[in-house]
Amino acid sequence: MNLTRLDLNLVVALRALLEERNVTRAGQRVGLSQPAMSAALARLRRHFDDDLLARVGGHYELTALGQVLLDRTATAYDVLERLFASQADFDPAAESREFRLVASDYAVAVFGTELARVVHQEAPGIRLRFTQTPPSVVDDTATLLSATDGLLMPHGVISDFPATDLYDDRWVFLVAEGHPDVGDRLTRQDLARLPWVTYQRTYDAPAVRQLGMLGIEPRVEVSVDSFQLLPLLVTGTRRIALVQARLARTLTPIAAVRTVEPPYEAVPLREALWWHPVHTHDAAHIWLRETAARVGSRLAGVS
Repeated sequence: MNLTRLDLNLVVALRALLEERNVTRAGQRVGLSQPAMSAALARLRRHFDDDLLARVGGHYELTALGQVLLDRTATAYDVLERLFASQADFDPAAESREFRLVASDYAVAVFGTELARVVHQEAPGIRLRFTQTPPSVVDDTATLLSATDGLLMPHGVISDFPATDLYDDRWVFLVAEGHPDVGDRLTRQDLARLPWVTYQRTYDAPAVRQLGMLGIEPRVEVSVDSFQLLPLLVTGTRRIALVQARLARTLTPIAAVRTVEPPYEAVPLREALWWHPVHTHDAAHIWLRETAARVGSRLAGVS
């Protein structure tokens, strides 16, 4: 593929056509007349050797290739937008832009809230948008990172991308206050026989792998995609839950639960900000990383 022969404006037209599935509406969306958008569609059809949009009755539907291109075009558009928004200089006090970070609700609660407070004080024109980490993060990390400004995730799940360490955390167990079977300590036998409530996504994998290596198979009774729901699902039950100590400190006051240390040396957790190499030399992103590292350093000083 010779990119020098391609008109990158067609990426804009392609995204509008695939999402709107209507030539007139797509033209209105990007500021082109109906004839100009029809000409762009004709060029795209010749390039892909596919209709992309097929008329079915009184409307258009995507062809099989058009459906494949739908997500890819959105990602490509985001990458191009970020590429051409790169800056040699960045003044956080004067700039107005949005940074998009992918993170679990744990990372937002423990780190994101403090980052947002610092950004509010130092860069009032900067906006932060946090989105939940998708299950595909391990399988398609490059695509995820290319379309966002960063990913908050512990070490041990992904690799081969630049990252800056933020802070350390550790794992503890949550049990209900007055739990009939658990006193001041948990045993490995307790972990095997008591019901669990778990975080259902995969990127707490190091802690889960460790349980398997110890021969412990959790008897999962409830699973959720939010760490912050775990205490509510432990309260008043015999269930136990594995949760990060920093988050536990913020959650135990809102639920009738208490923390208990693991009956084994739990693998530590080191949270990091990961990014795509395309952002490495961008002045705005350098500021974001430096600010995140500063906030993480403050948290690191509070064990």
